Amino acid sequence: MRCRQCQFMHSQESHRFRAVTRRASQRVCHSRTVTGSRVFVLSAGAITIHELVRHSRAMAVARSCSCCLQVVLLWAALWPALSPSPWTVALAAAAVPAKLKAAPVPVVPGPVSRVEDARMFQIYYGQSFKVIKNSGDGKSYLLMQNTSKMASKTKYCTGRIKSFIIPLANFSVDTTASPVSFFELLGVLENLKGITSNQVASQCVLQSYTSGNTQIVNRTDAQTLSQFSAQFISNIDEDKGCNFAVYVPLEEDAPLQRAEWIKYLGTFTNAEDRANAVYDAIKRNYLCLSKAAANLSTTFKPIVAWIEYTQGMWTFVKESYALQYVTDAGAEIVDATITNKRFNSSDSEDMDNFHAILCTVDVVIDQTYALEPAEYKLSTFLENINVSHDSCFSFVSNRSIWRFDKRIGASGTLDWYDGAISQPQLVLGDLIEVFFPTGNYTTIYFRNLAKEEGVTEIGPEMCTRSISEPMEPITLPCQ
Repeated sequence: MRCRQCQFMHSQESHRFRAVTRRASQRVCHSRTVTGSRVFVLSAGAITIHELVRHSRAMAVARSCSCCLQVVLLWAALWPALSPSPWTVALAAAAVPAKLKAAPVPVVPGPVSRVEDARMFQIYYGQSFKVIKNSGDGKSYLLMQNTSKMASKTKYCTGRIKSFIIPLANFSVDTTASPVSFFELLGVLENLKGITSNQVASQCVLQSYTSGNTQIVNRTDAQTLSQFSAQFISNIDEDKGCNFAVYVPLEEDAPLQRAEWIKYLGTFTNAEDRANAVYDAIKRNYLCLSKAAANLSTTFKPIVAWIEYTQGMWTFVKESYALQYVTDAGAEIVDATITNKRFNSSDSEDMDNFHAILCTVDVVIDQTYALEPAEYKLSTFLENINVSHDSCFSFVSNRSIWRFDKRIGASGTLDWYDGAISQPQLVLGDLIEVFFPTGNYTTIYFRNLAKEEGVTEIGPEMCTRSISEPMEPITLPCQ
């Protein structure tokens, strides 16, 4: 006798279902049991019930009577022949044993970092490993937890993939081109055992060096560098070892993209929680400051010329990150369509054209390289630009001529290429004061040449915390 559920299902599909099932039943030879699952042996081969009905959920209905089960199994076998219907989906899983249901997706243990803004790297997580895809050198870095079986059995060093055991027991950094401030923010300076130069603009890295915790190593000595768990470099041409990891925040296009490289380093030290917290604080402060700058009440935005003097030629800076800073600080850069050329300081016609453009600007940022930044003064700039102190340029009369070399380390190393990379909110705060002066804010990275501001020299005695303690990011007041 047919049960009520069967009657209901039968009536729903009507004649179409009866015709299809009748044809299919002629193909069914017999059934048998394999590892607890019923199997139909069809002309097309054996298909387990689990395979046939894994996509639906109405087990309770099918178990209510044997005739329902017969219909469900046959119907599931014929799924490709039937157009989708609610009953196809709902009843196909009726006979799926609980033990055969799909296993839950593995949960990655520990914290993870998600890349939000940076474009040069991506991070992927497994249960006992991480993979970084690095666009800087085109390689993938396999980071294996030191407690995993994989770490004791796996080693890669090819043109495509390298492997590292994490957290890093120690590491070294090519300090001639790589920022070290990220390691300070992460609180892992204690494990920084090698630097290629003491010409760094970090007081606590200098203290680590003078105290003997960190040693100077030859950047070209691959054998010596191989003693470290990792050697972080920024020049991919110097990648000479299996433990070399390319680290290129300066190649990003925007300030926040650069700052997010703290997450890249955090994966090597299992410091994702710290990296996430630091970046979130920096990004939140940066966006708040940018929004506040956009709301500053001025009829017209200040016009800024970001310029550079090299080998007798003046040019307008075109680096994306610099232009982004100007925009985010509420000002406007000189139109690129009239600055796309070089101006020869010994050519009077060139300089006339250059001066004509400068007559339209309110603020000048001069990023001319100086071997001794402290010796680069207003007179140096005016001589290079070939104007006098009493010229009628707005930026001269308004005393708004700036350089970003206020903080310098040993041998004139600029913190602009280190601390300013990891904490762009401080640069943005400086520029907002440059463009919209209040007089109650002291700039960190920019000094005013027109007011004869000097430089701040960084030394190990300025480090006021233990190298085992993380440096906290600075949050500027913002409403």
